[in-house]
Amino acid sequence: MPKKMTKRVGSAVAAVLSLSLLAAGCGSDDGDSGAAKDGGSSADKSITLGIIPSWTDGLSTAYLWKDLLEEEGYEVTIQELADAAPLYAGLAKGDIDVYPSAWPEVTHQSYMKKYADDIEDLGAYYDGAKLTFAVPEYTDIDSIADLPDHADDLGGKIIGIEPGAGLTETTKSSVMPAYGLEDDFQLVESSTTAMLAQLKKATDAEKDIVVTLWRPFWANSAFPVRDLEDPEGALGEAEGLHELAREGFGEDHPEIAEMMSNLKLDDAQYGALEDLVVNEFGQGKEAEAVAAWKKDHQDVLDSLRG
Repeated sequence: MPKKMTKRVGSAVAAVLSLSLLAAGCGSDDGDSGAAKDGGSSADKSITLGIIPSWTDGLSTAYLWKDLLEEEGYEVTIQELADAAPLYAGLAKGDIDVYPSAWPEVTHQSYMKKYADDIEDLGAYYDGAKLTFAVPEYTDIDSIADLPDHADDLGGKIIGIEPGAGLTETTKSSVMPAYGLEDDFQLVESSTTAMLAQLKKATDAEKDIVVTLWRPFWANSAFPVRDLEDPEGALGEAEGLHELAREGFGEDHPEIAEMMSNLKLDDAQYGALEDLVVNEFGQGKEAEAVAAWKKDHQDVLDSLRG
C-alpha cells in the first residue's frame, strides 16, 4: 500500500476507534428526547438523531442533517449508541427522533419486524446498499464457496463486526450454513473498528484475510480489497438505506419529514460525503466536512424542497 494511503487509512481507523470508544458508554436516554410535546413549544425545535458512530453511513448523514436542520432553526443532538438493538428500541420508545441511515429492508429486517408499528419510514436516500464478504486483491479466492479450501491460509477465521449487527446475524444464520463454513471457520465478533484494524494489519503485511463488509463504505476504496462472489445469494439482495423516524415525527415536523423523504444520493454524491467526513476532515471537523460537501452539491440541497 502506498505510504500516503497507509497514513490516510491509519487516520481513518483511529478516528473510528475514538468514536466507538465514546459510543461504548452511551445508551438509550430515558429522559426527554426532544420530541414535540405540544404545538408551538420550544421542544418543537429540538431533534435527536441516533447513530452507531463506527457505521459511517449513519455518521456522515447525521452530520449532514445536523447542519441542514440547524439552518432551519432546530437544536440537534446526535445520540451515539453502541449497537443497532438499542437504536431501534430508542426509536420505538421515542427517545430518538430519527435514525438517518437504517438498513430495514434486509439487514435490519428482524428489528423492523419487532418495532415497525412504532416507527415511521421516511424513505430511502440511497439505493443499492449491499452486504459483502471481502478479501485482499492479492488473495487467490474468488467466491465464498471457495473459502473451505483456504481455511488454513485464513487461520480458520472470518473477521466480523458487532454481535448485534444485521451483517453478523446474516453471516451466522445464512452465509455459514449455506456454504458449510461452520466446521472450518469461526466468526470473530467484535466491532467495526477491530475488524478494520485487523484488515489494515493484514493488508500492510500482504497476509490473507476474509472480512465481513458492506457497500457503501469508505473502506472498500481505502483498502486493497474486492468482494467475493456469493453464488447462493446468502448475503441477501441489494437494499436501500432509509431514514427512519419515531412514530408521530411526520405530524410533528412535516417540513423536515418531507425534506428527509426528498434526499436522494447516488454513489458519487454519497462517496464524496463519507470521504470528507471520515477521511479528509475526520473527527471533530464534521461541520467543516459537510460545508465542503455542500459547496459542490447545491443540486442535492435544492431537491430537498421538492
